[in-house]
Amino acid sequence: MKRRTLPVAAALAATAALLLTACGGGDDKSDDSDKIAGADQASKESASPSAEASDAVERPTATLPKDVSNIFESWKTGDATKDAVLADVTRRINATDTSITAGEPDSEAIKFYYKGDALIDAVEWVQGYKNDGKSITGTTRYFNPEIKIADKDTAAVAYCSDESKAYDKDRKTDKADKTTVTKNSYVTYSARVQKNDQGVWQTTSLLSERGNAKCAP
Repeated sequence: MKRRTLPVAAALAATAALLLTACGGGDDKSDDSDKIAGADQASKESASPSAEASDAVERPTATLPKDVSNIFESWKTGDATKDAVLADVTRRINATDTSITAGEPDSEAIKFYYKGDALIDAVEWVQGYKNDGKSITGTTRYFNPEIKIADKDTAAVAYCSDESKAYDKDRKTDKADKTTVTKNSYVTYSARVQKNDQGVWQTTSLLSERGNAKCAP
């Protein structure tokens, strides 16, 4: 199986509920709510968002190895708050993958971008890779993000990932566990994020589901 899914998985109904709860109701429906779909809908204008620490926050370093790449498509909205949220979601994704490849479930980067139950799940997830003697390799494409701002400190984000070119790999042999591309190579994610006192949008809840029609082509 390509890239194992996060330990917290849920059906689309639960994903939608997370978004609605974070935003205080379902009246504010996005015109793009049906556009989380396959690769043909994702714009390819950029390989990475501006995730550099342009603010005054001192952030932990998260550097991916050469054989791991995360591509973020259509990851800019033009709205300062939403783009700040997406930047920290990007940093959280890269921090997680860096922790997996380094075999460091208790890394400072993990603790920096996760909080609460999501932090517990992330640590267990990275520890699972370490216990199994596994790491990751390849390229994951993240696309079609949706953001709903609940208030100045709370937001919800849904997005898709294409893991058709991303794999688990054995740490000792460095061999990738390649399998046939299927709908399960595509994952739907939904996250609740909260801004802490430093101004960092930390992930407090994260749901994922493989093969959902919202993201699979």
